[in-house]
Amino acid sequence: MMMKSDAPKLLTLGYDLDAWNGYGAKIPITTDISPKNNSQMLICGMSGSGKSYYENALFSKLVLAEPHGEFHFADYKSEDSFAYLRGCPRYYTYKNTLHALDAVYDRLNARQSGEDKSCNPITLIWDEYMANVLSLVNEDKKFAAVVMNKVSELLLLGRSLSVRLISTLQRADSIAFPVGSRLNYGIVVILGAAIKSIYEMLLPDFMEQVKGRVFGQGEGVVLLQGSQLHFIKVGTVQDSERMRQICVKALS
Repeated sequence: MMMKSDAPKLLTLGYDLDAWNGYGAKIPITTDISPKNNSQMLICGMSGSGKSYYENALFSKLVLAEPHGEFHFADYKSEDSFAYLRGCPRYYTYKNTLHALDAVYDRLNARQSGEDKSCNPITLIWDEYMANVLSLVNEDKKFAAVVMNKVSELLLLGRSLSVRLISTLQRADSIAFPVGSRLNYGIVVILGAAIKSIYEMLLPDFMEQVKGRVFGQGEGVVLLQGSQLHFIKVGTVQDSERMRQICVKALS
């Protein structure tokens, strides 16, 4: 039986957008990422939304919040934004992204069976998850279904076993979220000028609150645990080199 601490472990997701724009006040929007809460995360943002910048910053914050955590990074498109991670043992690109999934999925199964009695948090960050899944569907639908079933298991069982998935994508499509797996993300972030269909899929119960809002780069919406809606502004990373060093160390 794994022993886990329920002590709050706060992660800053951004700053209150209205307070920032209206008063210049930096009021953090935080979430508890300890095992008692669902910290599976979905980050959505079209090109130019600031998604990659946010992803880098969030990654380093997670490492600092969970210094004993284990991290894997799947980068399907091998973007320049994450070029500094190349060469890290737990950084996977293009076709190799599925090795990252298998590594984390195997740990999930080992913990579920009792073979692995460790309790340190394990996080898989999967950049451009949607593009990766759609590519798999086009190549081999049966194999893609196997992959998505593994993802569904991570989302469904991960919280109790201290395994977390962070999926990032440009736009959501139901084909990549079988049997309601989208609902298993406890934290949903949408950045930039998203199209209406994205809100309709990811924030169906909050369309009125979002209606009329215009978000620029590094601005957007956060939904926590399906009920708490916040408008956020992404802060500026003060020391980019230190941020990169933190992320590299976490994947080495």
